[in-house]
Formats: sequence, structure tokens, C-alpha cells
Amino acid sequence: MLTYLLSPVTLIRLEGLAAAVLAAVVYSRISGSWLVFVLLFLVPDLSMLGYLAGPRAGSAIYNIVHTYLAPILLGAYGVFTQGALILSLALILFAHIGIDRLLGFGLKYPSGFRDTHLQQL
Repeated sequence: MLTYLLSPVTLIRLEGLAAAVLAAVVYSRISGSWLVFVLLFLVPDLSMLGYLAGPRAGSAIYNIVHTYLAPILLGAYGVFTQGALILSLALILFAHIGIDRLLGFGLKYPSGFRDTHLQQL
């Protein structure tokens, strides 16, 4: 049981849950609109359209959008410029990535959409 709980995939999934919960709590604290949250939550998945240009381009575009680096940088910019909208967008993206990790969707390898850093879908 302990081995399962400490497996890398389980830890990444739990990390994703923690990130999503943290993003939702902070979003709530800044009084973000939950309607906007719901409407924009799946927008990052439009990055899958990059696969129309092939698996190498698709994985690169998808990964740029689905790494925590993007919302961290965007959120920092929002904090330093006091841009509430930018911070809100960063938190929505952060929550999206967290839920993706929780569900087992990882960053993509150029070999194909189903090859991720967490598992083969």
C-alpha cells in the first residue's frame, strides 16, 4: 500500500490535486468570477490543435501550454502589475493543469499524443 502511495504517478496525481485546490482557493480569495472560470477551464485544451501540424509541433505547443511554468510566469506578471484579469487567467490555467495531472494526462512526447510523461494513454 505504501509503495503505491509513494509511486511517482500517484505523487504527481496528488500534486495535481493540490495544485488545483490551491488555484481554486486563491481564485476564490481574489473574488474571481466562477462563470469565467467554468467557461475558460477547457480553453487550454485547444492547444491540441497543434497536432494538425504533426506530432512534433503538436507536442511542443501542447507542452508549452500544459507546463506549470506558463501560469507561474503569467501569475507573477499579474501580481506585479496588479492585473486581476491576468492573475485570474493564470489561476484558471494552473487549476486546469492540476486537474489534467490528477486525471493522468501528462506532458506529451513527440512520438504521439498518447505518449505522456505519466503513462501511455
